Amino acid sequence: MKLTYAELPELYRLYLQHPQVSIDSRRVPDGGLFIALRGRTDGNQYAAAALAAGAAYAIVDDPEVAAAGDDRYLLVEDGLKALQQLAGRHRAAFRMPVFAITGSNGKTTTKELIAAVMSQQYRVHATPGNYNNHIGLPLTILSMPPGTEFLILEMGANHRGEIAELCAIGRPTHGLITNIGTAHLEGFGGQEGIRLGKGELYDFLRTNGGVVFVNNDEPQLADMAQGMSRIIPYFSSEEPSLSVAGLEIKTLATHPNLRVAFFSEARELVETDTQLAGKHNLQNVKSAIAVGRYFKVPGAGICAALSGYRPANHRSQWLTHRGVTFYWDAYNANPSSVGAALSSFSADSAPSDSVVVLGEMLELGEAAPAAHRQVALQAGQVARTVLLVGREMAEVAREFDRPHFADSGQLAEWFWQQEWAGKKVFVKGSRGNRLERLLD
Repeated sequence: MKLTYAELPELYRLYLQHPQVSIDSRRVPDGGLFIALRGRTDGNQYAAAALAAGAAYAIVDDPEVAAAGDDRYLLVEDGLKALQQLAGRHRAAFRMPVFAITGSNGKTTTKELIAAVMSQQYRVHATPGNYNNHIGLPLTILSMPPGTEFLILEMGANHRGEIAELCAIGRPTHGLITNIGTAHLEGFGGQEGIRLGKGELYDFLRTNGGVVFVNNDEPQLADMAQGMSRIIPYFSSEEPSLSVAGLEIKTLATHPNLRVAFFSEARELVETDTQLAGKHNLQNVKSAIAVGRYFKVPGAGICAALSGYRPANHRSQWLTHRGVTFYWDAYNANPSSVGAALSSFSADSAPSDSVVVLGEMLELGEAAPAAHRQVALQAGQVARTVLLVGREMAEVAREFDRPHFADSGQLAEWFWQQEWAGKKVFVKGSRGNRLERLLD
């Protein structure tokens, strides 16, 4: 059976009958759909295994596989396009708010905080983990449970045009950019490329009459949002007032954990603690408060969500392992996020009691040498002991006479042979460094 885009309604009908989708034959749901994608491996090769595991249909783009004579094979021109078109068709069937989040840093934490806040009032479905690319976003849409009232889509990108493609699939009605930093400099072609690439979310919302939430404390965002008719501004203030346009949020403490205050629906200034540390997380918390207030989540609910949220996945966590206290923020790294995290760590730790572990930062292109030198210099101001990991850190380690480790395995072997009593250890690096080996 040949199934092309013109026959998408038929594919969507089958999805409605079997509303579970998998691209992994090892995790295919019984009675669901398996979609074969080509990548590091060719998913077509696993279609038979998916059917044997209980898939109702296997959607493939290899005619030889589909020619096996089994009516459960559905042939499409391109498996990835079929997945994306199916998700777009499903998204079009709903009129709920769809909230998109992109930016250089803080996307996942902001998404999780907004999900926690909105779940106080609505049935929320959000991007799992960082499933935020051209494959993860369609899968997020197709995995929406029945009765979902608020959909949150995290959108990641490493080159221009990618956010526009994700918006075309997810069709957000509301959204925000966390910040314009220095992630994926190589793919975006520099800082201006990052601004234009992330700004594709604003472009979509501007064209389609959407609502944009703008953190006025983040450079560039207000200028980028000019010309939009529906802007919800929010910002920090030492003396919040109900007489100004926009939502003002007061910072009561930044360490050991953030504590903030904001005006509730009752026009009362309410205070809440969080389990997040550092000024860089303040921006994420402010975004969650702004979205919750706009969608009429009671102040008490916002406070409960923020105080109950505990960061996971190696993000902004204080933890103790084998008697050593770690500030762990090793899910991802770029120059701006490393700098912000180091500043927050230094507010709670004296240099003599501090150890900094920095993994290399990836996808920086020609900016890599200067960027690694910059963060190593800052680390030296924060801690007397600085440990550098990865190939990109080798030259910096030689220049500053710092211990260097080829990878996290070598680091872990050396690290646990030392005595760290009374020290606080800061750990940050790109995901590819696998610095979690320190916790094995």
